[in-house]
Amino acid sequence: MLSSEKMDRINSLAKKAKESGLSEQEKEEQKELRQEYLATFRSGMRHHIEGMKVVDPEGKDVTPDKLKKIQKEKGLHNRK
Repeated sequence: MLSSEKMDRINSLAKKAKESGLSEQEKEEQKELRQEYLATFRSGMRHHIEGMKVVDPEGKDVTPDKLKKIQKEKGLHNRK
C-alpha cells in the first residue's frame, strides 16, 4: 500500500498540473509516483484474485485450472 504522504503528493501534483502546469522535475516525480502506485495496485489486485474461489449456483467449485494451480502453489483453499 502506498503511504498517505505519497498519495497526497500524487493528488497535489495532479491538481497543480490542471491549474498551472508542472515543471520538468515535477513531471518526472509524477511519472515515478504513478508507476509506483500502479505497481502497488496491480500487486494488491493479483493477491486478491489469487485468493478467489469461484463457485457455481449449485455450489460446485468452478475455479479456473490456472488459478487452482497458483492457489495450490501458495497453499490456498486447501488445494492439493
